[in-house]
Amino acid sequence: MNKKISVLAIASIIAILGVASSSNMQIAEAQGNHINITPINEKVSLETTTTTLTVPENNTLPWGTVYGQASDVAERYPVIIQFYKGDEAVHVAQIDTKGDGSYEYKFRVRNLDQQTGQFVDIFEGQYTVKIFKVIPNTNPIA
Repeated sequence: MNKKISVLAIASIIAILGVASSSNMQIAEAQGNHINITPINEKVSLETTTTTLTVPENNTLPWGTVYGQASDVAERYPVIIQFYKGDEAVHVAQIDTKGDGSYEYKFRVRNLDQQTGQFVDIFEGQYTVKIFKVIPNTNPIA
């Protein structure tokens, strides 16, 4: 990897996955991001970011979010987000990027069961989150 891609990868680690916390969003921790870039053809590559999402047992907030800051993305390609509990895929989302290359995906962490009046945790514990993004190549493929 050359220096530009290394800088892009480091910037992506910081910017690609953020988990927001506010009064209506899940507090979660993103730990140990790993980014892998795989060339697809001479114009684009697939950037895969793998991180860990931890939803605390005593969570009271109903929403979680995965978002990425503005970055170089190939136009007309969606961002794919996959959540795994162990080796089992438990949730998949496909979202479009905004005009500046950023994206945001909100998801329910817990629901209120209308029949019982009890809260039901949809996400609890530790998850592996994989984010797939098509990016333009900065170097020609040799």
